[in-house]
Amino acid sequence: MHRFAEHLYSILISLWVGALWAIGYLAAPTLFHVLGDRTLAGRVAGEMFAYVGWLGIAVAAYLLVFLALRKNGAAFKSSVFWLVFFMLLLTVAGQFGVQPILAQMKMDSLPREVMESALRDRFMVWHGVSSVVYLIQSVLGILLVTLQGRGLR
Repeated sequence: MHRFAEHLYSILISLWVGALWAIGYLAAPTLFHVLGDRTLAGRVAGEMFAYVGWLGIAVAAYLLVFLALRKNGAAFKSSVFWLVFFMLLLTVAGQFGVQPILAQMKMDSLPREVMESALRDRFMVWHGVSSVVYLIQSVLGILLVTLQGRGLR
């Protein structure tokens, strides 16, 4: 069972970070490039980002418990533990902080699309915040992939 937990640890890191990069830097830009409708592309991309957010929360929970049990009290001295913890904080901030603000602005702009409304500038600022949070999380994910072996020692 111990080996299974270790393998799951590595698989979940790969899944989470792979999803961050695949959705954020491959699928979402492709949607905007291929679909003629930016509103539809944004809606689909938003759904995919939400799924990646929920995946990140679940994976981070497993990783933090795994590291806490594996390293006992030394988990708080582990760079991998703190990387996962910080990535979780960024995920939670995006999922429960920034995304609801963006969704509310979309609702407040109805019947127009948000990009055609008076909320356009505010939406662009919050979308930029979301993008920066996602970029930081993605870069930390690459760092996590490179350092993940330290979590097993």
